[in-house]
Amino acid sequence: MESRIDTIKQQLQSQGYKLTPQREATVRVLLENEEDHLSAEDVFMLVKEKAPEIGLATVYRTLELLSELHVVQKLNFGDGVARYDLRGDNSKHHHHHLICVQCGTMQEILDDWLGPLEERLAQEYNFHVLDHRLDFQGICNKCQEKESKQEQ
Repeated sequence: MESRIDTIKQQLQSQGYKLTPQREATVRVLLENEEDHLSAEDVFMLVKEKAPEIGLATVYRTLELLSELHVVQKLNFGDGVARYDLRGDNSKHHHHHLICVQCGTMQEILDDWLGPLEERLAQEYNFHVLDHRLDFQGICNKCQEKESKQEQ
C-alpha cells in the first residue's frame, strides 16, 4: 500500500499539489476498499473513522482533484450517485462492469474485449483511443434466482 501512496503522491506533486493528511486519509480509504466503487458519502464515512476532523466538502474536493488528475475514475451507473474507482498501477485504460438494475450490485470485467475495436478505429478513422468504459446493465444471477423462486 505504501508504494501505491508514494506513486499517488508523485502524481500529485508533478501537477503542483501536495498529499495533505486529509488527501492521504482519503487515498488510504480508496486503497483499502478498492473493489467497492464507493460513493463520496461512503468515502467520507470511512475517512471520518480515521480522521474525525475531516469534513464532507474536503472529501468531495479531494475526490474531484484525484479524478481530474486521473488517479481515480469517476463512475456513474445511472443511479444518480457518483462512485469512485481507484486506478491501479497495473490497470490499463479499459474498465467494464456488469450492473444489476434490481439490486445495484456491480461486477468488474477484467478482460478487455474492445482491443480489436480500438485497432479498427485507429486504422479506419485514424483515431487513437485513450480510454473507454463499457457497462452492461441487466439482472444478476441472484436476482434471477429470487424471481424464479417467487414465480414458483
